Amino acid sequence: MPPHSTRLSIDGGQTGTRLRLSNSAGILSETEGPGVLTDRPVVDQLTELAGRLADATGSRIDELAVGTSGLTPAAANPEALLAATRGIGVQRVALAHDSVTGYLAANGTEPGVMLAVGTGVVVLALSESSVAKVDGWGSLLGDAGSGYWIGRAGLDAALRAFDGRAPHSILEATAVKRFGPLDEVYMVVQADPKRVSLIASFCRDVVDAAAAGDETAGGIVAAAAGELAHSAASALRSVGWQPGQYARVGAVGALATQAIPVRDALVAALAARAPGASLEKPLGRPLDGVQALLDLAPSHPLHPFVYTAHTGSITP
Repeated sequence: MPPHSTRLSIDGGQTGTRLRLSNSAGILSETEGPGVLTDRPVVDQLTELAGRLADATGSRIDELAVGTSGLTPAAANPEALLAATRGIGVQRVALAHDSVTGYLAANGTEPGVMLAVGTGVVVLALSESSVAKVDGWGSLLGDAGSGYWIGRAGLDAALRAFDGRAPHSILEATAVKRFGPLDEVYMVVQADPKRVSLIASFCRDVVDAAAAGDETAGGIVAAAAGELAHSAASALRSVGWQPGQYARVGAVGALATQAIPVRDALVAALAARAPGASLEKPLGRPLDGVQALLDLAPSHPLHPFVYTAHTGSITP
């Protein structure tokens, strides 16, 4: 980073975003903002976030680095993002899917596999020469083992028990406490425009119930860990890993790093599905991975997945 430049890093998730201002001396400030809606143009939302921060702090922003969910190759338009943010001083941008920034946060630039587990989930494996992405397909078609996946499974279990189709568990009472009468839950959820985040919010109740010994909740957590381990093993095989070989597994997101029932279940699931793969502490936070985007070496296997633009030119 040039010595007098200010960089804004945005980690855009579905539930919320985190923003960091930094320069060559270190971090200047961090704040939070609303989540990225994947059914709306991503660049427009990022421009709005950057503009709000610039107005609130009075800061000139020279560089903008973004890692976000909901970013497809077709939607990755750094030239448009640069043009939209030139008014606040931006001269250089880097834009990547949050699987790339999550990897850099979890494992740095070294080979391994990354699990980004939040409202959604995406898995990325890296060797010295290749990259493989697994899942990240959103709540309707994928995100197996995610916070949404666990929350939905918990509500499903509560409603099945309410119907008499499954054993009773404490998830029924916790669902009532959070959403109201069980026979009205489906209407409450469907009427909420942020229904994905609402359903994902029940994940914490499921994890807490598992920690308290609830059998149904424990089964859901174990199944989620199995999905995550399966995705990790699939991604690793795609970059040449063989069972029994060591592989660093770095996880980012509070669900995989701080929720003890999930972490313990994931360790067990990896041992069964990906022998040799070892769950390790992430090297940094997601924002650290975003901040590193503009500094990634052109020769690195992840570089083709970082979309950059600067004052009149674009490098995909």
